Amino acid sequence: MKRVFLLVATNFAILLVLGIVLAILQSQFGLELDGYLGLLVIAAVFGFGGAFISLAMSKWVAKRSTKAHVIGQPRNEIESWLLSTVKRQADMAGIKMPEVAIYDAPEMNAFATGPSRNNSLVAVSTGLMRDMSRDEVEAVLAHEVSHVANGDMVTMTLLQGVLNTFVIFLSRIIGGIVDRVVFKNDRGYGPGYWITVILAQIVLGVLASIIAMAFSRHREFRADAGGAKLASREKMISALERLGKSYGQSTLPESVEAFGISGRVSGGMKRLFMSHPPLSERIAALRNG
Repeated sequence: MKRVFLLVATNFAILLVLGIVLAILQSQFGLELDGYLGLLVIAAVFGFGGAFISLAMSKWVAKRSTKAHVIGQPRNEIESWLLSTVKRQADMAGIKMPEVAIYDAPEMNAFATGPSRNNSLVAVSTGLMRDMSRDEVEAVLAHEVSHVANGDMVTMTLLQGVLNTFVIFLSRIIGGIVDRVVFKNDRGYGPGYWITVILAQIVLGVLASIIAMAFSRHREFRADAGGAKLASREKMISALERLGKSYGQSTLPESVEAFGISGRVSGGMKRLFMSHPPLSERIAALRNG
């Protein structure tokens, strides 16, 4: 129930802010939102605006949706070790110390999120701390710190903004063409326009997801390589092999899931929508790298 509330609240906040932005563009700057240029501006405001507002709220949403405990003053030796390990790796990677958190989940998993390289969160599951050795946890932390150091959250947001913009823009262009040519409507927007826009947005959205997931899989290989540099190749391979025991299991909310070290397992055409490559490919890339 809490996740649903956060999703609804986030979407409402995004729509409210973007509506205000559009109003300011029109009233203060006299921006005309007619024709293709106006449509592109609206598509960009909603496409990029939604992506960047989600990025700005990413830490807040992640902490609340996973009920993660952020380590301030360490309560035990494990929390002290987590903080010191992440601090050392962050220094090696040249970024500011991320917030470090633990969230309750049975599977071995971890994630990194945040609006920038110097304002981030690294969180590990209780299942990971229970079932992995210290060397393996160190490698997982290095993987997540590498995500932050690579700027993956911002890069993914930029890509998502571009994709969102073109999905919104092209679906309405296609809708206008079909409405005029097929339905012979030249008096505003008829039912044919809205039906076509909805169908086009679904198809284009699927294609956009394939592109976004291809980039997501690429960044996992980069984060594995970065983790190998910060911890060691042997530790990173051992962590991925251990991860295989629960790989594909994830209780992370959808907004965070793509940034977890463990992704869902799919085959056939569904592989196109996987956010993570198969573990065997990740391990082979490390061994051959």
